[in-house]
Amino acid sequence: MNTETTPSFDSAAFLQSLTTRPGIYKMFNSQGDIIYVGKAKNLKNRVSSYYKSQSASPKQQVMMTKVTHIEVTVTHTEGEALLLECQQIKRHKPRYNICLRDDKSFPYIYLSTDHDFPQIALHRGAKKKRGAYFGPYPSSNAAKESLKLLQKLFPVRQCDDTIYNHRTRPCLQHQIGRCTAPCVGLIDKQHYADDVKNTVLFLQGKGGILIDQLIAQMEQAAANLDYEQAAAFRDQITRLRSVLEKHFVQGEKGDVDIIACATKLNAACIQVFFIRNGQHLGNKAFFPTLPDEQDPAAILQAFIAQYYLDKQVPHELIVSHELEEAALLSEVLSRQAQHTVTITQRVRSERLKWLQMALTNAENSLLSKLSDKQGIYARFLNLQEELQCPTLPKRLECFDISHTQGEQAVASCVVFDREGPVKSAYRRFNIEGITGGDDYAAIHQAVFRRFKRLQQGEHEAPDILFIDGGKGQVHAAQKALAELAVNNVMIVGVSKGPDRKPGMEKLILVGQQQPLDISPSASGLLLIQHIRDEAHRFAITGHRQRRSKAKKQSVLEGISGLGAKRRQVLLKQFGGLQGITQAGVDALCSIDGISKQLAQRIYEHFHHQDDN
Repeated sequence: MNTETTPSFDSAAFLQSLTTRPGIYKMFNSQGDIIYVGKAKNLKNRVSSYYKSQSASPKQQVMMTKVTHIEVTVTHTEGEALLLECQQIKRHKPRYNICLRDDKSFPYIYLSTDHDFPQIALHRGAKKKRGAYFGPYPSSNAAKESLKLLQKLFPVRQCDDTIYNHRTRPCLQHQIGRCTAPCVGLIDKQHYADDVKNTVLFLQGKGGILIDQLIAQMEQAAANLDYEQAAAFRDQITRLRSVLEKHFVQGEKGDVDIIACATKLNAACIQVFFIRNGQHLGNKAFFPTLPDEQDPAAILQAFIAQYYLDKQVPHELIVSHELEEAALLSEVLSRQAQHTVTITQRVRSERLKWLQMALTNAENSLLSKLSDKQGIYARFLNLQEELQCPTLPKRLECFDISHTQGEQAVASCVVFDREGPVKSAYRRFNIEGITGGDDYAAIHQAVFRRFKRLQQGEHEAPDILFIDGGKGQVHAAQKALAELAVNNVMIVGVSKGPDRKPGMEKLILVGQQQPLDISPSASGLLLIQHIRDEAHRFAITGHRQRRSKAKKQSVLEGISGLGAKRRQVLLKQFGGLQGITQAGVDALCSIDGISKQLAQRIYEHFHHQDDN
């Protein structure tokens, strides 16, 4: 590589002499600080674009007013430029770059291999010790939680060699059944090796093989009339199935990271789900610093380049948005990892479910972050300004309706004050006596019942009543209040915007012909979204509870397609009826002879279906 610099900056002369080769460019301000680092396949074309007003974005135009000189570093390829760009961004954290702040190394679970009685422990940092490493885990808490589970399943020692070599009697871990005390010879090498082998199988994602082996051992113990040992194997199988159901990812056998990005206002959250050997190890949220509001795809692209620069990269990355430079990123990461790395955006079935889960977690984490950052009181102030309220609102209420094809309809009412949600004031209303699916009548009934209690002195009146819906729902609420002669409450309908996209909501006010447009960056809108989403959550929860009560549970014999042989297999695999009722669809269909359709019927026999 070679470096070209210009001591006294003249943009026209600089652009005229700039090379067309690939490389990076660093922009400096008058204090000599690097304010932006970029990479280019063609340096001349890329840097010139900043000085063309018709192609420069508003952010770029503001940035260029602060640039006093530019330095470029020429590279052989665009891939080299990408790596160098990431290194410079991580080192200098320029003002106008998307920067990843949390760059800690991730923990692993380490199993020593140079000891007669191996140790299993948490490990972070360079992998210098001889042994097997499993991970990475998203946090030390996630790794520690896995170690606790392993102690319950397979009591392999977790103590340090210094402690192990100087024990003269069993420790507390042995007394509570979390260690077999090899330090004082209470277990022989062969039985301990069996526990180590089972631990490795579990960490490698081979839970099905492990369960089959334990079942064979349980049946052998029973055949030998060693019922106590058979019961111990049965309990171990039950615990293992419970753990696998929580962590097993249906259809995944390798290493995958699922990466989703959510943005709101000038903030972003990236949620990464870590899947190793087909098991979900946990997830972690990142909050990169942004120069201004950014497209989620651009944020994801910058995050992936910076985050995986010096880390172990899985074979596949599943992302929530399509990346402009996915092919280049894949090429560079594959070269760094020394194995093929694919970047996928369009997924289906179970993978789509996990991607949506990651996106939901990103949105929730971002909402929590913004709540802490801005403060609920500031949002009330902005809400007053946006809605032109004469005084600062003290109390907000929001109604929503949840039902399944008109059945078991439940209305929710949630309450916020200037300190946030007032959950003790939340109420639900079972809607009765209306035509199924008539949301207008449901809103009328719920609001009428709520405010009738207000007139009886059960609670105070809100300053603003939000209704999740459009003009029809607002008119129904207005009619209910009119019937009760309540005329001092502002009614606001929250209508979902185009494609139900957050930030594009329309506010319906009584007496106004056109919806009120509120700026997507207004903190008051964030407050409206928060109370609307909370009302939706509270309504769905109540509806599910009501629907589950209406269903009657029956025994296994009542399930179509589940014969005596399959019932026996299920009971053996899950250790009884209770284990079957707690199993998910993925766990049920992992049993030989249980198809996906039958597993779904079994699951639905004991659980209610989720809402669409």
